[in-house]
Amino acid sequence: MRAKKVKPELSLAQIINMSMGFLGIQMAFGLQNGNASRILANLGADVHELSWFWLVAPITGLIVQPIIGHMGDNTWSPLGRRKPYFLIGAILCAIGLVLLPNAASVTQMFAANALLLAVIFLTMMDASVNVAMEPFRALVGDMLPKHQGTIGFSVQTILIGVGAVIGSYLTKWLTKLGVSNEAPEGFVADNVIYSFYIGAGLLLIAILYTIITTREYSPQEFEEFEEEKEIEKSPSKFSDIFKDFVAIPTQMKKLGIVQFFSWFALFTMWVFTTSALATHHFGLSPEDTHSKTFNTAGDLTGELFGMYNFWAIPFAFLLTPIAKRIGKKQTHALALLCGGLGLISMYFIKDVNHLWISMIGLGFAWASILAMPYAMLIEVIPQRKMGVYMGIFNFFIVIPQIINGLFGGPVVSGIFGKQAMDYIVVGGVCMLIGAIVTMIFVKSENETPKEIKEEIQQVHF
Repeated sequence: MRAKKVKPELSLAQIINMSMGFLGIQMAFGLQNGNASRILANLGADVHELSWFWLVAPITGLIVQPIIGHMGDNTWSPLGRRKPYFLIGAILCAIGLVLLPNAASVTQMFAANALLLAVIFLTMMDASVNVAMEPFRALVGDMLPKHQGTIGFSVQTILIGVGAVIGSYLTKWLTKLGVSNEAPEGFVADNVIYSFYIGAGLLLIAILYTIITTREYSPQEFEEFEEEKEIEKSPSKFSDIFKDFVAIPTQMKKLGIVQFFSWFALFTMWVFTTSALATHHFGLSPEDTHSKTFNTAGDLTGELFGMYNFWAIPFAFLLTPIAKRIGKKQTHALALLCGGLGLISMYFIKDVNHLWISMIGLGFAWASILAMPYAMLIEVIPQRKMGVYMGIFNFFIVIPQIINGLFGGPVVSGIFGKQAMDYIVVGGVCMLIGAIVTMIFVKSENETPKEIKEEIQQVHF
């Protein structure tokens, strides 16, 4: 039997290099989150329909991420294990970024429905983002020893924050440079279109940087690491994804419940903030989606989303020391508490110039949501299944979004009289529930029962 080697620690520079592509991905994600509802509304979508169109993102994630994770776990190419998916996803996402805000122009060329084409381009963009995103989560588990997991995901969170700030603020910056933010009926404003072009270019640059600067471990090297178990391994099959899903560890299920409430709240915020600001703060009717004031609300949404991502950056630096002091689950519960209060406070803060206060709590929550669940997760999943389990864990992110997408619009329209800010408060309550579930049900590493730790030995290989 060969002597096992310890997986080496990586330097901070190496961790940054392997996560830089996430900056580009989140830039694209920030552009989408801040502008997709606005684009769809400009093209004719009503407020009660918005959540249905946003179903595209979680549905594609539900399908794509486990498949990409499984493929990444079981393939190797001259480019590496995860890097081919970075590249393919980035190229397709860049194309989607260029096409989405130009759906109306493409419609004139092909005599198609602009709103339908926008949804198709949004689907393309979401699918390709998921192709690129999932391998980055798995790469942290691949490359880092488990005790570096928190700092690995924290660095990702910092870069995600930087990318999202850029993506969220691009439309406002272009407006200040003189690019129009007014949209002719049936079209999208120029500042949105050009910001998507810039995002596409920066996405490709960031992904290529990670591909060039990061060397993945070969399958032979993985076999030599101390964390790998001497086990009989049968040839991997696609059907193994379903067996792996059945065998998910108990700790992963509990983290999944927390994720459900957290991402239900986030989806609510992403979909309905523009409409909420337009009606609650600017006094517009829910049907007014073409005026300059509505597009000003759209610009403000991007600005606010940039703010919460900005506040996530310093908090991401604090995640590791705070987790060492009070524990990972306590850190996550505290962050979700701040996020829930932040969302609820948007209802009570009437002056839009003070809404940045709400974004502080959201920033704390966002930083932790992007890091702490994954840092706790890699403690209980086997190395050989890192990709597929990261993909399966995504189920707990996309399912609440799908449920919210199906019922959120009718709830806003039928129960809240199209006053979307009331539903934002519901999202805040969900995040508070996530904090409570974290404290009551999730186990920290030092209190995890022996039987939970032993589950990873029983996972199907």
